[in-house]
Amino acid sequence: MTGIETMRAMAKKIAVPFVEKIDDAMLDAVLVKIVPVDWARDRAVLPVRHGGTIRIATADPAAIQPLDDLGVLLRVEPLPLLAPREEILRAIEHCYFERDDGSRAAMSAMAEADGDETAAPRSDDLLRASANAPATQFINSILLDALKQRASDVHIEPFESKLRLRFRVDGFLYEQTAPPKQLEAAITSRIKVMAKLDIAEKRLPQDGMVKVRVGEREIDIRVSTVPVAEGERIVLRLLNREAMALPLTDLGMPEDILEQFKTLLQEPNGIILVTGPTGSGKTTTLYAALQQMDTEHRNILTIEDPIEYQLPDIGQIQVKPKIGLTFAQGLRHILRQDPDVVFVGEIRDQETAEIALRASLTGHLVFATLHTNDATSAIVRLGDMGLERYLISAAIRGVMAQRLVRKLCPHCRKPTGRARSPSAPHPDAERRGEPPRPTSEFIAVGCEKCLGGYRGRTGLYELLIADAEMQEAIRSNATAAALRELGLKRGMHTLSASGLDLVRRGETSMDELVRSVGTDILRPAM
Repeated sequence: MTGIETMRAMAKKIAVPFVEKIDDAMLDAVLVKIVPVDWARDRAVLPVRHGGTIRIATADPAAIQPLDDLGVLLRVEPLPLLAPREEILRAIEHCYFERDDGSRAAMSAMAEADGDETAAPRSDDLLRASANAPATQFINSILLDALKQRASDVHIEPFESKLRLRFRVDGFLYEQTAPPKQLEAAITSRIKVMAKLDIAEKRLPQDGMVKVRVGEREIDIRVSTVPVAEGERIVLRLLNREAMALPLTDLGMPEDILEQFKTLLQEPNGIILVTGPTGSGKTTTLYAALQQMDTEHRNILTIEDPIEYQLPDIGQIQVKPKIGLTFAQGLRHILRQDPDVVFVGEIRDQETAEIALRASLTGHLVFATLHTNDATSAIVRLGDMGLERYLISAAIRGVMAQRLVRKLCPHCRKPTGRARSPSAPHPDAERRGEPPRPTSEFIAVGCEKCLGGYRGRTGLYELLIADAEMQEAIRSNATAAALRELGLKRGMHTLSASGLDLVRRGETSMDELVRSVGTDILRPAM
């Protein structure tokens, strides 16, 4: 018999209900409010609602003491519910994560507390918030709230008479309940202690890192403090490893672009560029690409600023300009480490660009990011940096331009009710490889399951393949416009085309597409 079958037979024998899975509907955050998370974990017990009554989920009905303790604590009869231990532990993490302690209670505790909180003990698990000192409890509650809302950044901004707290969710900042101004010093000091920064230094910017856990999930937090007129402005970047470790198939690439990009990954040498503005998902795309590689038989090294996610079986180097470890310097040393594949976090100057290109011409496959608006502009940017066109032509294998757009909430989106004339496209739409304009579209409404009618993001992609004809055009000093024309003739899928496909399928709105790719797409026919 399997373990599940054994437990089911045991439950039948002792006349106790058995569940193989603890559903979310059985969890009640109110029941665990006064139960310390470590106590529940150690004993693998959790109060749940089952069949209209409160029961204690346990994997060992013979362990009577934890059941009795919970019965006394909750003032209920300790009725057992048998469930697998692993399932109970999973439910504990989920229930305590969803528990709505909120930051208001933490702020009240801080306002009532006396003394210096800067020496408060550090906690590496945000679910232990209730056991910590008020300043720690407040910061933990803020971070938990941010993670629940899928925030990528937390902004704490001081003004003359108030503190402002904002979360960045899906690329937009949303204001949260603000802590009292008098708690500013305690909050700032506590964050600096967590990030191992100098709490006495208030005149210079500082950067640091914090590692915290939410149950078994580990979150890296990049901390930045900058002195402003009314105090110190703090930004916490939440680097969720699960979000950064997405496979290529989960990034929202159209099927044809995905297949072409996978083909590029099989090149033995050359350089592959991913371009776009800050926050467009370039690093996530390249991390997904690197994880497709054969790390057992290939030596893969990266140079980054910062390292946003530690990739298994891949050597990663952090840029440290203060001690002379720049992208260019680090790249030189990487090439002495016998690499097969090299990832350069960002090409910022001519020196880095030239080393990367020459490395790609000497048997290495090089990935790099660049800040340009579209794929063809990346070629021109490298030329503007001082690189010879014949070098670029010989090295380049492909350029991916990308953006992130918010997705319409499927629960509340609605059709506009007005038809768009399909006979009035952009005058260059056909030449630019764009599909027909949508004849109807959906708009954002807003409900309790989303923020302003949007939830989550997906990518827009434009992939330029440097085949023989494209390489010849690059070598001939063709302009960005000429390169784009050639790319379109050879089937390049544009950012606008990707966006219009999403609008047509109701996954995003035209307003969001315009915000991402610009108003050029709205120009009427001439």
